[in-house]
Amino acid sequence: MESLALLQAKPGGHPLRAAGLRPPLPLLRSARVSLPTASIAKPALQSPLLASRSGPSSRDAVLGYGLLKRRTGGVSCSAQPAAAVPVPPALPEGKKFLGVELKTLKKIVPLGLMFFCILFNYTILRDTKDVLVVTAKGSSAEIIPFLKTWVNLPMAIGFMLLYTKLSNVLSREALFYTVIFPFIAFFGAFAFVLYPLRNVIHPTALADKLLAALGPSFLGPVAILRIWSFCLFYVMAELWGSVVISVLFWGFANQITTVEEAKEFYPLFGLGANIALIFSGRTVKYFSNLRKTLGPGIDGWEVSLKGMMSLVVLLGFVITSIYWGVNKFVLNDPSLPKSDRKKKKDKPKLGMKESLKVLLSSRYVRDLATLVVAYGISINLVEVTWKSKLKAQFPSPNEYSSFMGDFSTATGIATFTMMLLGRIILRKFGWGVAAMITPTVLLLTGVGFFSLILFGQPLTPMLATMGITPLLAAVYVGALQNIFSKSAKYSLFDPCKEMAYIPLDEDMKVKGKAAIDVVCNPLGKSGGALIQQFMILTFGSLANSTPYLGGILLVIVLAWLGAASSLDKQFSDLAKEDLKKEKSAKEKVDPSLLKAPEEHTDVLVEQTNGTLLASEDTVTESSPSNSTPSH
Repeated sequence: MESLALLQAKPGGHPLRAAGLRPPLPLLRSARVSLPTASIAKPALQSPLLASRSGPSSRDAVLGYGLLKRRTGGVSCSAQPAAAVPVPPALPEGKKFLGVELKTLKKIVPLGLMFFCILFNYTILRDTKDVLVVTAKGSSAEIIPFLKTWVNLPMAIGFMLLYTKLSNVLSREALFYTVIFPFIAFFGAFAFVLYPLRNVIHPTALADKLLAALGPSFLGPVAILRIWSFCLFYVMAELWGSVVISVLFWGFANQITTVEEAKEFYPLFGLGANIALIFSGRTVKYFSNLRKTLGPGIDGWEVSLKGMMSLVVLLGFVITSIYWGVNKFVLNDPSLPKSDRKKKKDKPKLGMKESLKVLLSSRYVRDLATLVVAYGISINLVEVTWKSKLKAQFPSPNEYSSFMGDFSTATGIATFTMMLLGRIILRKFGWGVAAMITPTVLLLTGVGFFSLILFGQPLTPMLATMGITPLLAAVYVGALQNIFSKSAKYSLFDPCKEMAYIPLDEDMKVKGKAAIDVVCNPLGKSGGALIQQFMILTFGSLANSTPYLGGILLVIVLAWLGAASSLDKQFSDLAKEDLKKEKSAKEKVDPSLLKAPEEHTDVLVEQTNGTLLASEDTVTESSPSNSTPSH
């Protein structure tokens, strides 16, 4: 039977008339005819005819979900039994490997290999750059703070300005190749051209004259001129970390992955980075020990350097090959899910003055800024002092490099372990304990490190029974501190720092993060270097500055602990407020969404013979299969 479902309006108006539909007919209740009642859950209105369909809305129910025909020109349009709305067939589930669809693995596996190769190279370059500038003749660890401030920082700024210009004129692929090939070419040329010619291209005589005129306090600045090619290698190795990893790789990964893929696989990239650290540390150790197999008169470090840089160049071409393959064969595959990331809203670009205002206006943001600055300064203060003792213990480049290989392997293992434990610590003990662990261990190891340097002589007999000297003990304790500081950064410090932004209101969350990025990150990174430069120029050398550096470290770490304790209380209070708001928001639900149909809402069914059927509380449509004809 053909049918038409109309919902009777309440007194005062007919909503259906506004929709271009005929108002309901006068209610006729018939005792002779009853209409089957569909058993459905309130508040949805659904008939047996519609039960097979997926979730009609309330409007669909009122209008018969496609069965109601408008009357045009006063003539009732005959409503044929509604044909089923065609539903698009479900896409066949793709093939899976280890629970992951193969089409997703086409993107993730190449990205993982790229990331491994980039991090493998970075570890080799990072260890090598320290060996070159610290162990070079006429140089020492005192060169590092001057190098970071007056060479590395300007070069980084200049490179990013150039990168910005190139990004406006080159395509994405051309920009990638234009940036990475100069790195590959330089590292190859350094090992096979610049380093063998070091005695020719380095102005040793000029540097000696300058040092004699300026005094020993200027050993660091003069050494930058003395070994300029090594310093250039140092800067290029630093830029590999900031440009190739942060800009090129993560920029490419963010362009081609979806948000869901990123949530699932980006944490695995972090674990893979530490595996690369372990393997590259073993590689550095292997090449550094080649000297033992070489005959007399052969520069063992030059042989080691050529071997490591050859590997860096080879993996550089592997990285570019993977990038080319992904763009050629993977991104052109129409079956792959495309990145669904929308362009981010521009962050407020706060100047220095506006950033300081934001920092001074909120105690919460000030405490968070203290954490960031204290971390950066603490790491720099210990690292340079430790490297100076490392040179004293291992003056040969090969011995120094061999130790750094072991150091990198230990750092990879510790970071991998801490990343697994970090989640457990945060979940079981909370934000406060996790935030306190990093400064506490840095404080304990820092006290041990500086104590061995300053008061190591009385401990000599006791340490001799263990087969070590105070200097070697200081080197090991400093290594432990650096290993933990690097592993804690990724496993505890960074997650705690990012979590601290969450309870802030949107305005302070955005402005506070921008202020910390503008002021605190650079201050933390360069603050330690500036303090060391002042101490070296004031007291004559890094060794003479050591007691004062130890005292400064103590003050900074205690301030860090105080800020973390204060932030923990504020963080807990804000988090509790957020939980209360979230709970009350869940309890508040729009009553109109939950309102069931009123008890006296009558539904009429008009059949083609003019007979009206009435039922209450439920909309039931007449169909050839379920209608009851009236006699």
